[in-house]
Amino acid sequence: MQANDAQTLVLCALANGPLHGYAINTAIEGLTGQRLGPGSLYGALTRLEAKGLIEPLDEVERTRPVQLTPRGREVLEQELRSMARVAAAGLRGLGVNPA
Repeated sequence: MQANDAQTLVLCALANGPLHGYAINTAIEGLTGQRLGPGSLYGALTRLEAKGLIEPLDEVERTRPVQLTPRGREVLEQELRSMARVAAAGLRGLGVNPA
């Protein structure tokens, strides 16, 4: 999995609301069946925060949740729409009706 993939997965995990690192990884595992390694997860979190796509919230019971920023929501929506177009084209090419 590439770094950009990890960032997209983190953004997807945060689409339903704020989460802390372990909960983000649990959500990603629910989506993909795999967990990100600590370096991939926390590297993605650092890059996303530096880009202004996520922001940390106050600490809760020794965990530090993060949430999407408005810009993060926009970027995620654009990325997912682009991925959906690519997936639909690929499925059509395979002769499968995209749902």
